[in-house]
Amino acid sequence: MWESRELRPSPVMVWTRAQLGAFLDVAAQHRLYALFHLIAFRGLRRGEGCGVRWEDLDTDERTLDVAKQLVQIGWSFEEGEPKTESSDGVIALDTGTVSVLKEHRARQNEERLEWGEDWTDSGRVFTHEDGMELHPAWVSELFSQLAYEAGLPPIRLHDLRRCAATLAYAAGADTKMMSTMLRHSSTNFTENTYTTVLPELAHAAAEASVAIVPRAVSPRSPKRAPATLRIPWER
Repeated sequence: MWESRELRPSPVMVWTRAQLGAFLDVAAQHRLYALFHLIAFRGLRRGEGCGVRWEDLDTDERTLDVAKQLVQIGWSFEEGEPKTESSDGVIALDTGTVSVLKEHRARQNEERLEWGEDWTDSGRVFTHEDGMELHPAWVSELFSQLAYEAGLPPIRLHDLRRCAATLAYAAGADTKMMSTMLRHSSTNFTENTYTTVLPELAHAAAEASVAIVPRAVSPRSPKRAPATLRIPWER
């Protein structure tokens, strides 16, 4: 049961690619899947995801202008500027993410028709069924619940942003590109904080290091030296 979530294993800092895929498969059944997809693949912060407006999205150019965020103050929240000056920036979107956002828009339009005059036109991309803005803490709780349903070790919603960084790193993005996507003030901060090496990447790097050394003899099963053979420096 969700109420027994404290029985889960100790938290980890980042999910593997397989774990992230398992989470997204479960989240895909929820009406707010697009929000978690956007955070997982493009690294938005929680408040930025909640604060995205339709006017910030350009599906033709496949860009998203991160211009606003919803800031939690105590239990209430309000619209604010991005976390830092560098956080306010345009990020590139892949075609898959654009398709997910278009599907989300179509669903939201259906909800708008269903609610009629009771619909609240907040202008936000991600809302409740009646158009009302999402409380950032509510989104975190939903994320934790979906992660639990997927049978995954718990991480914070903010750590899903770290997953986006490791995915970009795995795909070959350099530090400058990752820093631009995450909208950091410097590449040093990106390197020190977000280039977490996934276990499978570490193994791949180890295999690659061995593979680049040319060998005439396989080291897998070395033959035993004859007993009479003496090593030159032995006395």
